[in-house]
Amino acid sequence: MGNARAIDYQNDYALGDEQYLTFSLSGEEYGIPILKVQEIRSWDRVTPIPNSPAYIRGVLNLRGLIVPVMDLRLRFNLKEIEYNAMTAIVVINVGGRMAGLAVDSVSDVIGVSADQHCAAPEYEGQKEREFIMGLVQAEGKLLILLDVERLVGLEVLENAVNSGTSGQ
Repeated sequence: MGNARAIDYQNDYALGDEQYLTFSLSGEEYGIPILKVQEIRSWDRVTPIPNSPAYIRGVLNLRGLIVPVMDLRLRFNLKEIEYNAMTAIVVINVGGRMAGLAVDSVSDVIGVSADQHCAAPEYEGQKEREFIMGLVQAEGKLLILLDVERLVGLEVLENAVNSGTSGQ
């Protein structure tokens, strides 16, 4: 089993700052609200579920709770790579629903003020970026903020499972 790591960060952010766990995918930095993060685990083998979409890597038994694991590289149509020692599973809790997000590596926890947020530019194909909440310039990096409610919402996971079984 993979080892869970405690989220360790200083509580020295300015009042009103939102805190985000940052991680890397294909050389780009992403962020999710730290309050949605349950734990961070090193990559561990998951049990594949037949007829699931490619981005649903399988399920993980997390202390008796079955948690679906989604590979964000595949979900975002990025090149698939082999998992390594830096690969992590970020376990998130969205409205009582747990899900694991496989990422290349976990970076840091950063504080972001509301005035640092900016909307992602609009362009044709908005559907493909429905999980992007916005952008932030922080600590010298452009950070893509993800909307985890849309990313792992019940309807998203149900649609994924149904699309995997619709060809039968």
